[in-house]
Amino acid sequence: MRRTGADHKRGPILPQRLQLHPDRLFPAESRTRDIARALYESVCDLPIISPHGHTDPAWFAENAAFGNPAELLLQLDHYLFRMLYSQGVKLEELGIGADADPREAWRIFARHYHLFRGTPSRIWLDWVFAEAFGIDVRLEGETADHYYDVIDAALQTDAFRPHALFDRFGIEFLATTEGALDPLDHHRTIRESDWQGRVVTTYRPDAVIDPEFEGFAENLAKFGELTGEDVMDWNGYLAAHRNRRAFFKAHGATATDHGHASPATANLSPAGAQALFDRVKTGHASAQDAELFRGQMLTEMARMSLDDGLVMQIHPGSYRNHNAALFEAFGRDKGADIPTSVDFVNGLKPLLDAVGNEPDLTITLFTLDEDTYARELAPLAGHYPCLRLGPAWWFHDTPEGMRRFRRRTTETAGFYNTVGFNDDTRAFLSIPARHDLARRIDCGFLAELVAEHRLEEDEAFEVAHALTYGLVRDAYRL
Repeated sequence: MRRTGADHKRGPILPQRLQLHPDRLFPAESRTRDIARALYESVCDLPIISPHGHTDPAWFAENAAFGNPAELLLQLDHYLFRMLYSQGVKLEELGIGADADPREAWRIFARHYHLFRGTPSRIWLDWVFAEAFGIDVRLEGETADHYYDVIDAALQTDAFRPHALFDRFGIEFLATTEGALDPLDHHRTIRESDWQGRVVTTYRPDAVIDPEFEGFAENLAKFGELTGEDVMDWNGYLAAHRNRRAFFKAHGATATDHGHASPATANLSPAGAQALFDRVKTGHASAQDAELFRGQMLTEMARMSLDDGLVMQIHPGSYRNHNAALFEAFGRDKGADIPTSVDFVNGLKPLLDAVGNEPDLTITLFTLDEDTYARELAPLAGHYPCLRLGPAWWFHDTPEGMRRFRRRTTETAGFYNTVGFNDDTRAFLSIPARHDLARRIDCGFLAELVAEHRLEEDEAFEVAHALTYGLVRDAYRL
């Protein structure tokens, strides 16, 4: 009840209390819940390893105060504004692609906060509100200004600057993601500073690998200027990638990332690859040639990873920028990416024929197509030495998505062919909330195995530590 007395006419309406239940996300059955609690207590305070994400390296290079609540918590998080857009809220009202009063944008968000009931965004944000800012009432229209004032005041203090939050959250390692053309100035500043936080880059070459990426031909020209290589020649183009990979590695990179629409790969002869490159380098490739070239480049990137030791991450299965009008008006990453079905078994075959049996190569596979978990991904990772399974990703970075991932992959791939958890976020303050959620779900899953006598309790503690900390360190060679 939200009334102050028995009669609704008596007294003001008070906001509901915001409280994080200590047993949230644990199994409902009491014995299993007790096991989950014990497992969670053994890992909840372990350092955070965040090996793949999209936070802004400028935050850590400059260590400046964050701007305002709307800028930090709303405008960077496409999970939030995609839901608001689905309910008729205009992106311009939220300050996306247009100037908007940040307090008013926050009020709009608060009035619509009920839309996030039952979603992971609600879990993450409630953690941020309660744990990071100490707010003890729920966000809604009536509390919008209270939230804004509390958060805005906190953001002006040194305790909420990026370096202080990095330390407070217990982050041991954090990777950002930059395109092949990025000069990495912010990462250079970080490495040359006295700050001890470990923030590194990740090589994301999509803009110079995907012939259907906007501005592909112009991107290639810039690629050549940066590297001093003749990128209009196939061998020069490959040399340019080796050049940039070495540059990224010198700035701390441990991995590459590839966001292709599908996991299709190819293994053409040098002459066939040269002929294909000649057809696509102008930026006017057919759809078939574009897909073939992306596939060839996944195999080339795998060969380069075998040489330079960078872990390769493949993130397929997203139809990017599905809303054409929104893309035209606002550009990429505005919440209009939609999962699609993919074929890993046939798609990866050329790459695996080339390098699949190499134990010194690590390729981490992600998917938005959950149908592939048990049928394709777990059997592939359970066989090929180079393959590992990335965690439930994006739309499935949820309590139920994480449970489905464990239930569909563990029996075939085991735990040790997975790479632990990564948060893949642009929203810096959500990082500890996301890792806490993953730790709770994994401990609940392990508790079920113990309760069903499928796993000994001492083994469950070992696995919990591995899923939280050990596997991710090993997978990303930290």
